[in-house]
Amino acid sequence: MTEPDRDQRRFSGSQLESAILGGSPGLTSEDVAAEVGVSPQEARRLWRALGFPDAGEEAAFTEADRAALGTLVGAVHKGAIDFDTAVQLTRAVGQTMARLADWEVATLSGRVEELEAGDQATGSRIGSALRLAEEVGVPFEELLIYAWRRHLAAAVARVEALGAADENLHTTQVTVGFADLVQFTALSNQMREDRIGDLVEVFESRCQDVVAAQHGRVIKTLGDSVLFIAEDPVRGMETALGIVDVIGRDNRLPDVRVGLASGSVVMRLGDVFGPPVNLAARLTAVARRNRVLTDPATAALLPDRFETRSLPPRPLRGFGVVEPVAVRRA
Repeated sequence: MTEPDRDQRRFSGSQLESAILGGSPGLTSEDVAAEVGVSPQEARRLWRALGFPDAGEEAAFTEADRAALGTLVGAVHKGAIDFDTAVQLTRAVGQTMARLADWEVATLSGRVEELEAGDQATGSRIGSALRLAEEVGVPFEELLIYAWRRHLAAAVARVEALGAADENLHTTQVTVGFADLVQFTALSNQMREDRIGDLVEVFESRCQDVVAAQHGRVIKTLGDSVLFIAEDPVRGMETALGIVDVIGRDNRLPDVRVGLASGSVVMRLGDVFGPPVNLAARLTAVARRNRVLTDPATAALLPDRFETRSLPPRPLRGFGVVEPVAVRRA
């Protein structure tokens, strides 16, 4: 019998799945729906909102799945939220957790390899993964709840601090920044996959640090670019110039360019929409490497500690002819 055969006999993927889920699947979607008092169609809609395909008649659900659905449906039955809102919240959780799970697995896979190469090897990567699930799972789950509460409190505070309009809590005035690595596509074609991943991780983490230091928030990352918001143009510009300082001066990273614009945006499902978002992206596209460009309206709101220089007008898609303003510290 080969070594892989012995590993498979000792450990299996189903063991790892059960350890993570806290039990083995034994319920169908109809079983779960009947126990919590919803139709199978409603149960499947919530399951799809989490990001999973329909399980059909397969016994793919655990008691934990039933309990989670029951808790959510209970809030609907009490009138706290309606079913459509429950679906929206479920979709938000699903999208966030899917990315977090991928991130966690990618991060811990290296630790699994280390364990299997050391004195504590089990003879199978699944065995080491089982051990990590047991030792890291509960602390990390507690960290998730803590972080969620902290971010929820911060999100509520931002609604007030950013001056959301009373008639529409999703609309507010912010400064939007868009940071983009220069010639990343060409560079990535010449790099090993692991090196590309390391580069992106460094870029994203350093941008996150700069944004957080200025009380801003990263809205999303797209590999070679980061979209962030700040509560006002001054903090937005400090963030933009800070990103240029830490990224543009690092010889291990490509150069960076940043566009900045202010105005009213719609904040929904963790994303932002509106003219300032589009304008920041357009300004980034025409910025020189390791430079920050903004629009005249935002530049007019900056104090004297920033030096501004108007550039020749140029057409920007969707905005007509715009006179970009280059900004640096005076």
